[in-house]
Amino acid sequence: MTRLLTSLLAASDAPPFAVIHREHEPTLDVLVGDVVDVRLLADIPLDGAEVVALVPFRQVRERGFEAHDDGAPIRCLIVREREAVPIADAIGLLPRHPVHVDDLDVDVADADYAATVRRVIEEEIGRGEGANFVIRREFSGTTDAPPATAVLGWLRALLEHESGAYWTFALHTPGLAAAGATPERHVSSIGGTVSMNPISGTFRHGDGGAAGGGAPAASHDDRLVAFLHDVKEREELVMVVDEELKMMSAVCPDGGRIRGPFLKRMSRLTHTEYLLEGHSELDPREVLRRTMFAPTVTGSPLGNACTVIVRHETSPRGYYAGVLARFTPRVGGYDLDAPILIRTAYLGAGGRVRVPVGATLVRHSDPAGEVAETRTKAAGVLTALGALPRLSAATSGDGNGDGDGDAARRDGDRADADCIQALLDSRNEHLAAFWRTPQAARPSRGVEALVVDANDDFTTMLAHQLRHLGVAARVVPWHEAPPEASEDLVVFGPGPGDPRNAADPRVARLRELMTARLASGRPMLAVCLSHQVLADLAGLPLAPLPVPRQGVQLEVEVFGRAAAIAFYNTFSALAPNGSTTPALGLEVASDAATGVVHALRGAGVASVQGHLESVTSPDGLATLERLLDGLLPDQGVIPPDAKLASARG
Repeated sequence: MTRLLTSLLAASDAPPFAVIHREHEPTLDVLVGDVVDVRLLADIPLDGAEVVALVPFRQVRERGFEAHDDGAPIRCLIVREREAVPIADAIGLLPRHPVHVDDLDVDVADADYAATVRRVIEEEIGRGEGANFVIRREFSGTTDAPPATAVLGWLRALLEHESGAYWTFALHTPGLAAAGATPERHVSSIGGTVSMNPISGTFRHGDGGAAGGGAPAASHDDRLVAFLHDVKEREELVMVVDEELKMMSAVCPDGGRIRGPFLKRMSRLTHTEYLLEGHSELDPREVLRRTMFAPTVTGSPLGNACTVIVRHETSPRGYYAGVLARFTPRVGGYDLDAPILIRTAYLGAGGRVRVPVGATLVRHSDPAGEVAETRTKAAGVLTALGALPRLSAATSGDGNGDGDGDAARRDGDRADADCIQALLDSRNEHLAAFWRTPQAARPSRGVEALVVDANDDFTTMLAHQLRHLGVAARVVPWHEAPPEASEDLVVFGPGPGDPRNAADPRVARLRELMTARLASGRPMLAVCLSHQVLADLAGLPLAPLPVPRQGVQLEVEVFGRAAAIAFYNTFSALAPNGSTTPALGLEVASDAATGVVHALRGAGVASVQGHLESVTSPDGLATLERLLDGLLPDQGVIPPDAKLASARG
């Protein structure tokens, strides 16, 4: 049945609509309704009708994070009519001729974007502000085509020539229309099962080029194998998995499990991806609020990434990096499916067309490579717009063409499939089994823990692991933590920044809270930034590392036992292994060659530089349990007279 789609194509003034194709489905959905703009996610009207909500990036302010504010509303399409149309029928009906886009330009020149990449690596990652950041640039042009005609024409081109998209869609509302082929689900909540789909690492098709000295170009499969071996690409994916597991731990009482990795093939790019799954009874709007927004379009830690974006992007993002959230009624509530708004073209007032794109910047990033990545990401959408020439099937490697070159590439893929799968599977050998298998809880220790969040949601994963180990844990922000906590254990969490900066309110507050806890003599554990602050209180020098360790797995000795642990630090305390700190009398575990401190311990006190809760810490849970056993003997009861001397200075 195509009545509704036909009526949209025939209308001189089309009503608000959304046309959506979801991956692997044989039909696309045509949805027509009325538009309502709301201010907060909780205001999205879930009153029985299906709703498609366009959520802008500025909405991240609901979580207390920074964002340039353009006032973009949450635009809700309240669906009153719908139909499902077979893909072939829809393509036959949609406008055939491409909509021309003139005056194509980019807001940040290649050289300027490369300079921004270098600044972010040096000034942000190099100063401990975070592990990775996504900085956008924007391609733009103009068209005189009617908005409804334009987005439906772009939709046809995307359906015909883009592959591997999670959603391919067109949206038309007053003053704003959009069309896109987004590869990435941000979050879904279907019958209580919450899924997230972090995608990162980018392999560009057709980039083989000729090697120096006249050597032949590398084959597609040889380059794909090299891509799967690439440290930068592997670390980039694992870091976003960590960041989304933080969100899953905040949404799902049982945390989240990871499946994968998988390859995500598109027309010009192949990505690597994982699937995260858990269970939640939360309202889907609250699930969406707690997961705003994906680290693949922001960075990590998320709160600080938003601050870095404000520093390096000069204009608001609009709907780029937000989500297009579909709320579908079911018995007893609503299901949610929300892809990230990337690989999308926006058509606004005056016929202005915008295609925003970004690249994930990590310590290994090559500025020229990140420039090329943004151009490649934009190319799929710009091609559909008619602003770039279309690649042949053999060149694009999209797997949809009928030429001999495409068939040969598919044969090559099959021939090397076992090798590719083995490389993908091998990535999990270095990941924590805790996040890949069912998490059976241990018996309760009968103790409570207060986890102090120092602006890094790794604390949600840490609290989840504590609960798994039988400790009742709750998380509080650093500025709300009481100096005299009544809990049996206080865990001071990780965070961005320079631990030497006494002017940083977080660092000053952590010092105050730790001094009070040390004076009480009651058990405490410190992680990453808090470990560094404790080391400072203990009289150890702090210094930046020669090279930041952001998302790096190292095997270190933690009080006589080897452990593979993830590190996300730019600064470190320094002391000889096995020594005792000048103040507090804490035992030091450090690298014998460099003196970089991995851990500290004393009566009722322990700290670690690494992130035991990270998916990249295969020995993290066992190490955490060992530290707890030392901190909480006899179910955590510490005799009142067993107190540490209070910190001085």
